[in-house]
Amino acid sequence: MNKTLAAVAPGTWQPPLTAKMAGVVERMARAGHPSLDQLTPDEAKAAYEKGAGVLEVQKPALERVDDFTIPARDGFAIPARLYAPSVTAVLPALMYFHGGGFTVGNIRTHDTLCRVLSSKSGCAVVSVDYRLAPAFRFPTASNDAWDAFAFLAHEGGRVGVDIERLAVGGDSAGGTLAAVCAILARDAGLPLALQMLIYPGTAAHQDTASHRHYAHGPLLTKALIDYFFGQYVRTPADRDDWRFAPLLADDVDGVAPAWIGLAECDPVVDEGIAYADKLRAAGVAVDLEIYRGVIHEFLKMGRAIPEALQAQDDAARALKEALNP
Repeated sequence: MNKTLAAVAPGTWQPPLTAKMAGVVERMARAGHPSLDQLTPDEAKAAYEKGAGVLEVQKPALERVDDFTIPARDGFAIPARLYAPSVTAVLPALMYFHGGGFTVGNIRTHDTLCRVLSSKSGCAVVSVDYRLAPAFRFPTASNDAWDAFAFLAHEGGRVGVDIERLAVGGDSAGGTLAAVCAILARDAGLPLALQMLIYPGTAAHQDTASHRHYAHGPLLTKALIDYFFGQYVRTPADRDDWRFAPLLADDVDGVAPAWIGLAECDPVVDEGIAYADKLRAAGVAVDLEIYRGVIHEFLKMGRAIPEALQAQDDAARALKEALNP
């Protein structure tokens, strides 16, 4: 399972999509919607939100769904939403950061996924609406993520969370933020049982074999990645900050165990594997799952892609095992 595409010359071979994944990609192409990188940031935000739930499973009903805010270091009130299968129980919690290249996405675009993770794991999930580019550039998203997690670790009892049993997670850019929080939690001595990294970005530069192979997609293209990061970073030097690229962290010794879920046919798969290798080399327990024949964002396609349902089950199981020993 732990293989890269590094030995494969670009343009000669790449893993095939599953039949159902290929069908989804074909339908997306027929729909003819412009790529987000062809839109203004505000248009991209609206377009991403409009399409976010098209392939998702039906929203699970939960006993508790509460909106609240978390104070950021500069006084901004970060919106957050807590999901829980019980109104009264003090539950362990996953703090979740949505994907979207630090530019698109919000609590609403990941509402179904957070409900699924809470329902399947029996844990609370706290979804964070960190500030987005281009209005807020690096390191605002990273700062907001850490401020939110630190609040939960210190003040989570106020919202009915067991602060001794916490996990952090996210998909894509949200996975980057989760990895950063895991390192900062280690440095701050805060308890963290699991980091759940779903096709995270971890590298400073998008120059791996998988980035070359999937430069034209499906879905996540080089042009789109460049667009997102062009909105987010202030200068090229930001890319060499480990809070942008966790692979550059000086050390990851003693960080929380990781569950890492990757899509095989995805530009970021190689850097996800590289981060798993970095963690393992530091003695960190890593459960790495590579879902074959699927693309970036597949986790939110449960109505069409069986691998999405499997990945949701796997992630929820890892969460439950880590938080309910």
